[in-house]
Amino acid sequence: MLDEQAGKGMKIFSGNANPDLAREIAAYLGTKVGDAVINRFNNGEVQVMINESVRGKDIFIIQPTCGPIVNDNIMELLIMADAFKRASAKHITAVVPFYGYARQDRKARGREPITAKLMADLMTTAGITRLVTIDLHAAQIQGFFNIPVDHMPGGPLLADYVKEKGFAPEDMVVVSPDLGGVSRARAIATRLECSIAIIDKRRPEPGVAEVMNLIGSVDGKIAIMVDDIVDTAGSLTEGAKALKKFGAKEIYACVTHPVLTDPALSRISQSEIKELIVTNTIPLPPSKKHPKIKVLSVAPILAETILRIYNELSVSQLFEK
Repeated sequence: MLDEQAGKGMKIFSGNANPDLAREIAAYLGTKVGDAVINRFNNGEVQVMINESVRGKDIFIIQPTCGPIVNDNIMELLIMADAFKRASAKHITAVVPFYGYARQDRKARGREPITAKLMADLMTTAGITRLVTIDLHAAQIQGFFNIPVDHMPGGPLLADYVKEKGFAPEDMVVVSPDLGGVSRARAIATRLECSIAIIDKRRPEPGVAEVMNLIGSVDGKIAIMVDDIVDTAGSLTEGAKALKKFGAKEIYACVTHPVLTDPALSRISQSEIKELIVTNTIPLPPSKKHPKIKVLSVAPILAETILRIYNELSVSQLFEK
Protein backbone atom coordinates (compact mmCIF):
# COMPACT_ATOMS: atom_id res chain seq x y z
CA MET A 1 0.00 0.00 0.00
CA LEU A 2 1.16 3.52 -0.76
CA ASP A 3 1.99 5.89 2.04
CA GLU A 4 0.15 9.20 1.79
CA GLN A 5 3.13 11.29 0.71
CA ALA A 6 4.43 8.82 -1.88
CA GLY A 7 0.97 8.33 -3.37
CA LYS A 8 0.71 11.99 -4.36
CA GLY A 9 3.03 11.38 -7.31
CA MET A 10 1.03 8.44 -8.70
CA LYS A 11 -2.39 8.46 -10.32
CA ILE A 12 -4.50 5.53 -11.50
CA PHE A 13 -6.91 6.08 -14.39
CA SER A 14 -9.26 3.76 -16.23
CA GLY A 15 -11.00 3.56 -19.56
CA ASN A 16 -14.32 1.80 -20.05
CA ALA A 17 -12.86 -1.65 -20.77
CA ASN A 18 -12.57 -2.93 -17.17
CA PRO A 19 -13.33 -0.21 -14.60
CA ASP A 20 -14.03 -2.79 -11.85
CA LEU A 21 -10.46 -4.07 -12.11
CA ALA A 22 -9.13 -0.50 -11.98
CA ARG A 23 -11.11 0.20 -8.81
CA GLU A 24 -9.86 -3.04 -7.26
CA ILE A 25 -6.24 -2.12 -8.06
CA ALA A 26 -6.70 1.39 -6.68
CA ALA A 27 -8.28 0.02 -3.48
CA TYR A 28 -5.35 -2.39 -3.04
CA LEU A 29 -2.97 0.58 -3.32
CA GLY A 30 -5.03 2.66 -0.90
CA THR A 31 -5.99 5.27 -3.47
CA LYS A 32 -8.84 6.07 -5.87
CA VAL A 33 -9.26 5.97 -9.63
CA GLY A 34 -8.53 9.41 -11.13
CA ASP A 35 -11.24 11.76 -12.34
CA ALA A 36 -11.58 11.24 -16.07
CA VAL A 37 -14.62 11.10 -18.34
CA ILE A 38 -14.58 8.95 -21.46
CA ASN A 39 -17.63 9.55 -23.62
CA ARG A 40 -18.60 9.45 -27.29
CA PHE A 41 -19.39 12.30 -29.63
CA ASN A 42 -22.62 11.96 -31.60
CA ASN A 43 -20.74 10.44 -34.53
CA GLY A 44 -19.14 7.76 -32.31
CA GLU A 45 -15.69 9.36 -31.87
CA VAL A 46 -14.07 8.91 -28.46
CA GLN A 47 -14.10 11.98 -26.23
CA VAL A 48 -11.67 12.12 -23.26
CA MET A 49 -11.70 14.73 -20.50
CA ILE A 50 -9.17 14.63 -17.64
CA ASN A 51 -10.64 16.59 -14.76
CA GLU A 52 -7.59 16.91 -12.50
CA SER A 53 -3.98 18.00 -12.81
CA VAL A 54 -1.50 15.33 -13.89
CA ARG A 55 1.54 17.55 -14.45
CA GLY A 56 4.70 15.76 -13.37
CA LYS A 57 2.77 12.66 -12.21
CA ASP A 58 3.33 8.97 -12.85
CA ILE A 59 0.18 7.90 -14.70
CA PHE A 60 -1.07 4.32 -14.87
CA ILE A 61 -3.92 3.65 -17.32
CA ILE A 62 -5.82 0.40 -16.65
CA GLN A 63 -7.26 -0.63 -20.01
CA PRO A 64 -7.29 -4.14 -21.49
CA THR A 65 -7.76 -3.99 -25.25
CA CYS A 66 -10.53 -6.58 -25.21
CA GLY A 67 -14.14 -6.83 -26.39
CA PRO A 68 -17.01 -6.39 -26.66
CA ILE A 69 -15.81 -3.57 -28.98
CA VAL A 70 -12.05 -4.07 -29.19
CA ASN A 71 -11.30 -1.09 -31.41
CA ASP A 72 -13.16 1.33 -29.12
CA ASN A 73 -11.09 0.20 -26.15
CA ILE A 74 -7.87 0.61 -28.12
CA MET A 75 -8.84 4.13 -29.18
CA GLU A 76 -9.75 5.05 -25.59
CA LEU A 77 -6.28 3.95 -24.46
CA LEU A 78 -4.48 5.86 -27.21
CA ILE A 79 -6.50 9.06 -26.77
CA MET A 80 -6.11 8.97 -22.98
CA ALA A 81 -2.34 8.58 -23.42
CA ASP A 82 -2.29 11.55 -25.80
CA ALA A 83 -4.24 13.64 -23.27
CA PHE A 84 -1.79 12.82 -20.48
CA LYS A 85 1.22 13.48 -22.72
CA ARG A 86 -0.12 16.92 -23.65
CA ALA A 87 -0.88 17.60 -19.96
CA SER A 88 2.83 17.10 -19.10
CA ALA A 89 2.58 13.79 -17.21
CA LYS A 90 6.00 12.54 -16.14
CA HIS A 91 5.51 8.89 -17.13
CA ILE A 92 2.56 7.14 -18.81
CA THR A 93 2.31 3.41 -18.12
CA ALA A 94 -0.35 1.42 -19.95
CA VAL A 95 -1.56 -1.48 -17.82
CA VAL A 96 -3.04 -3.73 -20.51
CA PRO A 97 -3.87 -7.08 -18.85
CA PHE A 98 -5.13 -8.46 -22.17
CA TYR A 99 -3.15 -7.32 -25.22
CA GLY A 100 -5.49 -7.37 -28.21
CA TYR A 101 -4.52 -8.12 -31.82
CA ALA A 102 -1.71 -10.35 -30.49
CA ARG A 103 -2.68 -13.46 -32.45
CA GLN A 104 -1.21 -12.03 -35.67
CA ASP A 105 2.39 -11.76 -34.48
CA ARG A 106 4.15 -12.94 -37.66
CA LYS A 107 3.54 -13.47 -41.37
CA ALA A 108 2.40 -17.08 -41.60
CA ARG A 109 1.60 -16.60 -45.29
CA GLY A 110 1.91 -13.89 -47.91
CA ARG A 111 0.16 -10.51 -47.60
CA GLU A 112 -0.67 -10.87 -43.90
CA PRO A 113 -0.38 -7.98 -41.41
CA ILE A 114 1.55 -8.16 -38.14
CA THR A 115 -1.04 -6.51 -35.94
CA ALA A 116 0.81 -7.16 -32.68
CA LYS A 117 3.61 -4.88 -33.97
CA LEU A 118 1.11 -2.30 -35.23
CA MET A 119 -0.43 -2.05 -31.73
CA ALA A 120 3.04 -1.53 -30.24
CA ASP A 121 3.74 1.31 -32.69
CA LEU A 122 0.40 2.98 -31.97
CA MET A 123 0.94 2.88 -28.21
CA THR A 124 4.42 4.38 -28.32
CA THR A 125 3.33 7.06 -30.81
CA ALA A 126 0.47 8.02 -28.49
CA GLY A 127 2.97 8.73 -25.71
CA ILE A 128 2.95 5.55 -23.61
CA THR A 129 6.35 5.14 -21.95
CA ARG A 130 5.91 1.67 -20.42
CA LEU A 131 3.66 -1.37 -20.86
CA VAL A 132 2.47 -3.80 -18.20
CA THR A 133 0.66 -6.87 -19.50
CA ILE A 134 -0.17 -10.46 -18.56
CA ASP A 135 0.47 -13.62 -20.61
CA LEU A 136 1.07 -12.31 -24.11
CA HIS A 137 -0.01 -14.71 -26.82
CA ALA A 138 3.66 -14.93 -27.79
CA ALA A 139 6.44 -13.73 -25.48
CA GLN A 140 8.45 -12.29 -28.39
CA ILE A 141 5.84 -9.53 -28.80
CA GLN A 142 7.85 -7.74 -26.09
CA GLY A 143 10.48 -7.18 -28.76
CA PHE A 144 8.05 -5.14 -30.86
CA PHE A 145 8.31 -2.33 -28.29
CA ASN A 146 11.13 0.18 -27.90
CA ILE A 147 9.89 0.99 -24.38
CA PRO A 148 10.11 -1.17 -21.22
CA VAL A 149 7.62 -4.04 -21.08
CA ASP A 150 6.75 -5.87 -17.86
CA HIS A 151 5.32 -9.21 -18.97
CA MET A 152 3.65 -10.72 -15.91
CA PRO A 153 2.71 -14.41 -15.75
CA GLY A 154 -0.84 -15.46 -14.91
CA GLY A 155 0.22 -19.07 -14.36
CA PRO A 156 1.21 -18.80 -10.68
CA LEU A 157 -2.22 -17.43 -9.75
CA LEU A 158 -3.97 -20.26 -11.59
CA ALA A 159 -1.59 -22.90 -10.23
CA ASP A 160 -2.01 -21.76 -6.64
CA TYR A 161 -5.80 -22.08 -6.96
CA VAL A 162 -5.40 -25.65 -8.23
CA LYS A 163 -2.94 -26.39 -5.42
CA GLU A 164 -5.56 -25.32 -2.86
CA LYS A 165 -7.78 -28.18 -4.03
CA GLY A 166 -5.38 -30.55 -2.28
CA PHE A 167 -4.66 -32.89 -5.19
CA ALA A 168 -1.55 -35.04 -4.73
CA PRO A 169 1.18 -34.13 -7.25
CA GLU A 170 1.44 -37.73 -8.44
CA ASP A 171 -2.29 -37.70 -9.28
CA MET A 172 -2.03 -34.64 -11.55
CA VAL A 173 -0.70 -33.96 -15.03
CA VAL A 174 -0.50 -30.55 -16.68
CA VAL A 175 -1.48 -30.66 -20.35
CA SER A 176 -0.39 -28.22 -23.04
CA PRO A 177 -3.06 -27.98 -25.78
CA ASP A 178 -0.36 -27.63 -28.45
CA LEU A 179 3.40 -27.61 -28.96
CA GLY A 180 3.53 -23.80 -28.74
CA GLY A 181 2.25 -23.75 -25.16
CA VAL A 182 4.79 -26.17 -23.69
CA SER A 183 6.82 -23.54 -21.80
CA ARG A 184 3.66 -22.14 -20.18
CA ALA A 185 2.50 -25.63 -19.18
CA ARG A 186 5.95 -26.57 -17.88
CA ALA A 187 6.05 -23.51 -15.61
CA ILE A 188 2.71 -24.49 -14.02
CA ALA A 189 3.74 -28.16 -13.79
CA THR A 190 6.90 -27.10 -11.94
CA ARG A 191 4.79 -25.08 -9.48
CA LEU A 192 2.42 -28.02 -8.96
CA GLU A 193 5.34 -30.49 -8.86
CA CYS A 194 3.67 -32.81 -11.34
CA SER A 195 4.26 -34.30 -14.78
CA ILE A 196 3.41 -32.79 -18.17
CA ALA A 197 1.71 -34.00 -21.35
CA ILE A 198 1.28 -32.39 -24.77
CA ILE A 199 -1.61 -32.62 -27.21
CA ASP A 200 -0.41 -32.93 -30.79
CA LYS A 201 -3.00 -31.25 -33.01
CA ARG A 202 -3.33 -29.59 -36.37
CA ARG A 203 -5.46 -26.64 -37.55
CA PRO A 204 -7.01 -27.29 -40.96
CA GLU A 205 -8.46 -23.75 -40.80
CA PRO A 206 -8.49 -20.84 -38.28
CA GLY A 207 -10.54 -21.63 -35.17
CA VAL A 208 -10.69 -25.36 -35.99
CA ALA A 209 -8.44 -27.90 -34.27
CA GLU A 210 -8.06 -31.65 -34.74
CA VAL A 211 -6.32 -33.74 -32.06
CA MET A 212 -3.83 -36.10 -33.67
CA ASN A 213 -1.95 -37.66 -30.74
CA LEU A 214 -0.92 -37.28 -27.09
CA ILE A 215 2.67 -36.99 -25.91
CA GLY A 216 2.85 -38.29 -22.35
CA SER A 217 0.29 -40.12 -20.19
CA VAL A 218 -2.93 -38.92 -18.54
CA ASP A 219 -4.38 -42.35 -17.77
CA GLY A 220 -6.08 -42.36 -14.35
CA LYS A 221 -4.91 -38.82 -13.56
CA ILE A 222 -6.42 -35.38 -13.02
CA ALA A 223 -5.60 -33.44 -16.18
CA ILE A 224 -5.00 -29.69 -15.91
CA MET A 225 -5.20 -28.11 -19.37
CA VAL A 226 -3.31 -24.80 -19.64
CA ASP A 227 -3.66 -22.07 -22.27
CA ASP A 228 -3.48 -18.27 -22.56
CA ILE A 229 -6.76 -17.57 -24.40
CA VAL A 230 -10.14 -19.30 -24.57
CA ASP A 231 -12.14 -17.82 -27.45
CA THR A 232 -14.79 -20.11 -28.95
CA ALA A 233 -13.53 -22.97 -26.70
CA GLY A 234 -13.35 -25.33 -29.66
CA SER A 235 -9.73 -26.37 -29.07
CA LEU A 236 -10.26 -26.60 -25.31
CA THR A 237 -13.34 -28.81 -25.43
CA GLU A 238 -11.98 -31.03 -28.21
CA GLY A 239 -8.79 -31.41 -26.19
CA ALA A 240 -10.81 -32.36 -23.11
CA LYS A 241 -12.73 -34.96 -25.13
CA ALA A 242 -9.44 -36.47 -26.31
CA LEU A 243 -8.00 -36.52 -22.78
CA LYS A 244 -11.07 -38.42 -21.58
CA LYS A 245 -10.49 -41.00 -24.32
CA PHE A 246 -6.88 -41.30 -23.23
CA GLY A 247 -8.07 -42.18 -19.70
CA ALA A 248 -8.02 -38.90 -17.74
CA LYS A 249 -10.03 -39.20 -14.50
CA GLU A 250 -11.01 -35.52 -14.20
CA ILE A 251 -10.29 -32.53 -16.43
CA TYR A 252 -9.74 -28.93 -15.34
CA ALA A 253 -8.75 -26.02 -17.57
CA CYS A 254 -6.64 -23.01 -16.55
CA VAL A 255 -6.82 -20.13 -19.03
CA THR A 256 -5.68 -16.55 -18.35
CA HIS A 257 -7.87 -14.59 -20.79
CA PRO A 258 -11.59 -15.49 -21.07
CA VAL A 259 -12.56 -14.05 -24.46
CA LEU A 260 -15.49 -16.51 -24.65
CA THR A 261 -17.24 -15.67 -27.91
CA ASP A 262 -20.20 -17.77 -29.09
CA PRO A 263 -20.59 -20.73 -28.88
CA ALA A 264 -18.02 -21.00 -26.06
CA LEU A 265 -20.44 -21.22 -23.13
CA SER A 266 -22.58 -23.96 -24.66
CA ARG A 267 -19.45 -25.94 -25.59
CA ILE A 268 -18.03 -25.62 -22.06
CA SER A 269 -21.32 -26.58 -20.39
CA GLN A 270 -21.56 -29.74 -22.52
CA SER A 271 -17.87 -30.63 -22.29
CA GLU A 272 -15.84 -33.01 -20.14
CA ILE A 273 -14.28 -30.01 -18.36
CA LYS A 274 -15.19 -30.03 -14.66
CA GLU A 275 -14.05 -26.44 -14.01
CA LEU A 276 -12.69 -23.65 -16.20
CA ILE A 277 -10.43 -21.38 -14.15
CA VAL A 278 -9.85 -17.92 -15.65
CA THR A 279 -8.79 -14.44 -14.51
CA ASN A 280 -10.45 -11.03 -14.75
CA THR A 281 -8.00 -9.62 -17.30
CA ILE A 282 -11.18 -9.48 -19.39
CA PRO A 283 -14.41 -8.65 -17.52
CA LEU A 284 -17.09 -11.32 -17.64
CA PRO A 285 -20.58 -9.83 -18.06
CA PRO A 286 -23.51 -11.64 -16.38
CA SER A 287 -24.41 -13.25 -19.72
CA LYS A 288 -21.04 -15.05 -19.79
CA LYS A 289 -21.03 -16.32 -16.20
CA HIS A 290 -21.46 -20.05 -15.74
CA PRO A 291 -21.31 -22.50 -12.79
CA LYS A 292 -18.30 -24.21 -14.40
CA ILE A 293 -16.31 -20.96 -14.66
CA LYS A 294 -14.23 -19.72 -11.72
CA VAL A 295 -12.80 -16.17 -12.01
CA LEU A 296 -9.62 -15.19 -10.12
CA SER A 297 -8.53 -11.57 -9.71
CA VAL A 298 -5.23 -10.28 -11.11
CA ALA A 299 -5.62 -7.01 -9.17
CA PRO A 300 -3.03 -7.92 -6.47
CA ILE A 301 -0.43 -8.90 -9.11
CA LEU A 302 -0.96 -5.70 -11.10
CA ALA A 303 -1.11 -3.49 -8.01
CA GLU A 304 2.19 -4.89 -6.71
CA THR A 305 3.72 -4.41 -10.16
CA ILE A 306 2.54 -0.79 -10.29
CA LEU A 307 3.90 -0.16 -6.81
CA ARG A 308 7.31 -1.58 -7.72
CA ILE A 309 7.49 0.43 -10.95
CA TYR A 310 6.58 3.61 -9.12
CA ASN A 311 9.15 2.98 -6.36
CA GLU A 312 11.78 1.85 -8.92
CA LEU A 313 12.08 -1.61 -7.37
CA SER A 314 12.61 -4.97 -9.05
CA VAL A 315 9.50 -6.37 -10.72
CA SER A 316 11.08 -9.76 -11.43
CA GLN A 317 10.97 -10.63 -7.71
CA LEU A 318 7.18 -10.93 -8.04
CA PHE A 319 7.71 -13.90 -10.38
CA GLU A 320 9.32 -15.77 -7.51
CA LYS A 321 6.30 -15.14 -5.28
